[in-house]
Amino acid sequence: MTDSTSEDLDRHAMKMAKKKAARDKIMASKTDQKGLIIVHTGKGKGKSSAAFGMIFRSIAHGLKCAVVQFIKGGMSTGERDLILAKFSDVCEFHTMGEGFTWETQDKSRDTEMAQAAWAKAKELIRDESNKMVLLDEINIAIRYDYVDIAEVVAFLTTEKPPMTHVILTGRNAHADLIEIADLVTEMELVKHPFRAGIKAQIGVEY
Repeated sequence: MTDSTSEDLDRHAMKMAKKKAARDKIMASKTDQKGLIIVHTGKGKGKSSAAFGMIFRSIAHGLKCAVVQFIKGGMSTGERDLILAKFSDVCEFHTMGEGFTWETQDKSRDTEMAQAAWAKAKELIRDESNKMVLLDEINIAIRYDYVDIAEVVAFLTTEKPPMTHVILTGRNAHADLIEIADLVTEMELVKHPFRAGIKAQIGVEY
């Protein structure tokens, strides 16, 4: 080993030691715990996928959780099939929508289904045994006024149990929802295969 290489390694070690000390100091100050309101939004792909990652993480820890799908209808998805087949004892799964709004073309029916989904969501969130509840595509239901944003905000801020995590996904998250959220991630679209004529594929989209 040359002297210059040894010096580089020493400098790197000192730099990392300083970073670790700073990181440890920051981590030592983070002592609070609370149930989070988590929003996944944006035009990019991965909002529901990331949310289901959290659901599967909860399942892996043996934590009771639940999923309510507001828009997605009868099409089979890997997440739903796996949860229903293997983890229904720890994770309730409710597909309450009938498909995307441009497919159903029936606002009154979509509103009725979204209201039923919201009622189920409130029931599951109020149950303190559920440590995490995913409201998949609720942002779309809110955007089209199928579910009232004021009611959602009021419920989450006044009735959500203190240690329950709630994840809300979908494009165009309402500003009022973002305001009360603890964690907001916006998925940015950089490139998508659909624009190149590639259809949705098993294991990627569903």
